[in-house]
Amino acid sequence: MTTAHSFTRQDITFPSGDSTCAGWLYLPTGVTSPPVVVLGHGLGATREMRLDAFAERFAQAGIAAVAFTYRHFGDSGGHPRQLLSIKRQLADWDAALAHIKTRSDVDRSRVAVWGSSFGGGHAITVASRHPELRAAVAQCPFTDGLASALALGPLASLRMTPVLARDLATRVRGRAPAMVPIAASPGSPALMNAPDALPGYQALQPPGTTFRNEVAARVIPTIAAYRPGRAARKVTMPILFCVSNTDSVTPPAQTLRYAGTAPRGEIKRYDAGHFDFYTGETFEQLVRDQTEFLVRRLHPAPAVQTP
Repeated sequence: MTTAHSFTRQDITFPSGDSTCAGWLYLPTGVTSPPVVVLGHGLGATREMRLDAFAERFAQAGIAAVAFTYRHFGDSGGHPRQLLSIKRQLADWDAALAHIKTRSDVDRSRVAVWGSSFGGGHAITVASRHPELRAAVAQCPFTDGLASALALGPLASLRMTPVLARDLATRVRGRAPAMVPIAASPGSPALMNAPDALPGYQALQPPGTTFRNEVAARVIPTIAAYRPGRAARKVTMPILFCVSNTDSVTPPAQTLRYAGTAPRGEIKRYDAGHFDFYTGETFEQLVRDQTEFLVRRLHPAPAVQTP
């Protein structure tokens, strides 16, 4: 029977902009120059929040993995803290890919990107800008800020206007940002307040997590204007879209429309909520599908055959 690769994990840092990103590098043992996949997370999340679970499975399949945390969050650099900048996060992806090109322990010609939620939107954008990539995975991807804002509801958006105004004022005065919760209970002002949002984020946090449930409020208008799904038609390599049929954060209808424009897109749909994708049987199904896709596109060395 076929056995899984064993692997090692090491802490890494790489430069991005005026600071650094912290990450983990997973290397399958006994494999020379394995292909590599870069993993980035969702809205305000850090790599400890189940990116390791996906990276471990990919490493067991013979694919090296880099899971990183964006600047301004977790144990990565960047000031002020909890600043969610789409432009800077996309630059962090570029920096991660540039870092891979400096490494001699992976195959720099067989590289894929994997993003979840907000990071899933970034993965689409990054793939559209990097035609040298071999594959991309967009898991429950954020594809359209307007669609997500409408899902949140206009009343909830209006409730965040005062804190947005405060944060813009602090920015002008050079003071610490005014914060807005990332996830909160229904009816409370937050970037996400669907019934499963707050418990979903809480379920992903391991003991000692670096996650903070807040971001600088100035990001609100930029999220609403971000529509990474539009870049799907420019993604020339194979891209797998893993879509929740009941997604409360990234409405599936719009995501599926965008996914249909990717020239080499593959779509998998799941009867599970946005936050169910990271744990339990839904995670097992997702990671099997994603591993099969990445193996098919990156051609890692097979694991040792045993009698």
